[in-house]
Amino acid sequence: MSEPTESLAIETRGLTRMFGEQCAVDRVDLQVPRGTFYGFLGPNGAGKSTTIKMLTGLLAPSAGAIAILGMNPFDRDQALDIKRRIGVVPEDLSLFDNLTGREYLMFIGRMFSLEKSVIVQRSDELLAMMNLDHEHRKLTLEYSHGMKKKLALAAAILPDPDLLFLDEPFEGVDAVTSRVIRETLSGFTSRGSTVFLTSHVLEIVEKLCTHVGIIAEGKLVEQSALADLQTSSGHSLEDVFLEVVGQSDEPPQKLSWLEGGDT
Repeated sequence: MSEPTESLAIETRGLTRMFGEQCAVDRVDLQVPRGTFYGFLGPNGAGKSTTIKMLTGLLAPSAGAIAILGMNPFDRDQALDIKRRIGVVPEDLSLFDNLTGREYLMFIGRMFSLEKSVIVQRSDELLAMMNLDHEHRKLTLEYSHGMKKKLALAAAILPDPDLLFLDEPFEGVDAVTSRVIRETLSGFTSRGSTVFLTSHVLEIVEKLCTHVGIIAEGKLVEQSALADLQTSSGHSLEDVFLEVVGQSDEPPQKLSWLEGGDT
């Protein structure tokens, strides 16, 4: 890769990942401007989670190059600086079951070398915002799925990152939790930080995101500002998504016993 573009929070060129002979991510060129809310969309198995694992340094690419905040995550001299400036909410959450929420946030803050007083102040505010402050004695093992999602987001935001990666943050959460997460993320981007989000919930993407990229069968098939995409097509994001991922125009197969054909 030539010199990375400073206006981009994320840039990839020819990003590829093979698993044996199967190509999970196929020469993807991402361009995520700084300060944007970028929705990364695709059907199940399209390569979204594999891509986000490569962007966060959890998985090495088979080919291609990555720049995160203008730096190379696989350069040993730059990787640690990148980790200090990003937050990640992985799909599997990866919390420590035998810590309380407050203890977990303290652990995360110390990992980022924050002063104890700063960690306590930010933890108080985050736990109150996420409506977890009354659960201070409960271990994360006892948390509901929605509570775990909120704690994982709080931990990702606590170090005040420049770039936040979220892998399916709305999956399996109720309407109240979803609203809390949306409002928190809107505040995060309003101050100039960048969010990279994968989600299957297109309605939420339409409400939150300023830019979208769509991946299908490992290939990036669409990438643009959301407003430009909707203006040029004249359709909703769902219509555009179904069109570019190759959704068949044929009506879906019906079940005979629900159509009166099986008595």
